[in-house]
Amino acid sequence: MHPAYSIIFFTTASGAGYGLIACAVLFGVSGLVPVERPFGIGLLGVASALVIGGLLSSVAHLRRPERAWRAFSQWRSSWLSREAVLAVATFVPLTVFGFGWMMHERLWLVPGLLAAASALATVHATAMIYRSVRPVRAWSSPLVSAAFLTFAIAGGTFLAATIVTVLGRAAPIVTFVAILATITAWAIKVTYWRAIDRPDPTSTRETALGLQGRGRVTPLEPAHSHPNYLLEEMGYVVARRHASKLRRIALAGAASALALLLTALAVGPGMIATPIVLLATGTYFAAVLIERWLFFAEARHTVLLYYGAG
Repeated sequence: MHPAYSIIFFTTASGAGYGLIACAVLFGVSGLVPVERPFGIGLLGVASALVIGGLLSSVAHLRRPERAWRAFSQWRSSWLSREAVLAVATFVPLTVFGFGWMMHERLWLVPGLLAAASALATVHATAMIYRSVRPVRAWSSPLVSAAFLTFAIAGGTFLAATIVTVLGRAAPIVTFVAILATITAWAIKVTYWRAIDRPDPTSTRETALGLQGRGRVTPLEPAHSHPNYLLEEMGYVVARRHASKLRRIALAGAASALALLLTALAVGPGMIATPIVLLATGTYFAAVLIERWLFFAEARHTVLLYYGAG
């Protein structure tokens, strides 16, 4: 698929934002971060900014943005519509939860848990938009949902650890959770990459024509003499050597980010730890952007069999 930068930004930013919402709720109600106004503003403010920025980016991707409201009408059958409904609905309990945090009220537990559940449900709906596209083998896998959810949680915990450090508090458990979530997310991603690298014997020109087992089928002539929309959008080509190199760069970036995060934890909160943890966060999300670009660039639609691919 042709990678759209607005969608790459949307899935990365909103995923991390919703992950941070879930983490802020769980860390707040469990007492892992101080229930103080600066932490509420930092955690929920950054999460809301990422989510809103991501949603605006997704609207800008539409050919007719003024018709975006129609996305809310098909929630019974469309994962895109469910994503839109959940994305907006999350802000209702989140607002109540945020107000409770600002006022130091303990009546925020139920709306907080609702906000966390709705945030993760939104990420799941985003993943299902792609997972439900069965003609794209790389997307039609349960690993897609697992990767989206774990990357959201990893990004959220990474941001939470960064915000806590910048605000000058030591919360080692938050950092350890971020490290564990990050390792889990990238382990799932490596498993996903290995899965899509395996040959697919179920969708070939031979199976499409019912001629499997009778040799290789090759077209006599190309389907079109000039590129068309399907080839441009569904047949984006990224060389295998480039994909492998980008995967290694992404993994190296994630590993470097974890090393920097551990360094910041060892140094302790203060003036030295702040630039280290900010560098770790920037490095981590650069790696995630590469991973998300590859998610789209490596996906190939079975319609390409008609054009001679495979």
